[in-house]
Amino acid sequence: AELKFDGLAINLRYERGVLVQATTRGDGETGEDVTQNIRTIRQIPLRLKDCDVPVLEIRGEVYMRRDDFEKLNAELRDLGEQTYMNPRNTVGGVVRLLDSTIAAKRPLSFFAYGLGEVNGWAIPNTHSEVLDALKDMGLPVSDERAVVRGAQGLVEFHRRIEAKRDSLPFDIDGVVYKVNDISLQKQLGMRERNPRWALAHKLE
Repeated sequence: AELKFDGLAINLRYERGVLVQATTRGDGETGEDVTQNIRTIRQIPLRLKDCDVPVLEIRGEVYMRRDDFEKLNAELRDLGEQTYMNPRNTVGGVVRLLDSTIAAKRPLSFFAYGLGEVNGWAIPNTHSEVLDALKDMGLPVSDERAVVRGAQGLVEFHRRIEAKRDSLPFDIDGVVYKVNDISLQKQLGMRERNPRWALAHKLE
């Protein structure tokens, strides 16, 4: 069970441990190339730690912390410039900016939450172990996650997150439940755009 971040989904492609491309999710097949702007996000490593596999694609979310959003808008107001409506729209606009020097001045953050194409890496047996491995490679992974058993475990996670939602430093719009066993994920497969092994549970 994990958080459902309210930002912009991004796919990071690493070859031999080096970031070579970053794209938006787009329609699930084709996204926009936003590599230059993503390179300016300090949390995203340009080179992974102890990882030299041919291809490792990381899926995650670019977001903006609430305090960074408020600070940015205050600076824009002082300059007499137009302010942003909310953190989510800000992220979408900044990631797609044509000028990466402006993007570099915008305080974006990132959380990794899954895999895309993998070539040459022995994928761990469970999703929770995948996240631990990504963290070891230097990618930011949210600590607000849990391995639970049964419907009651999912409900308890949802209630716990709902209770602390306002105290989180960033926006979420729900939680996501994922089948932890990677072999079961493969058996369940995909729908058109979304996996059958993952389910979002929105918050009020």
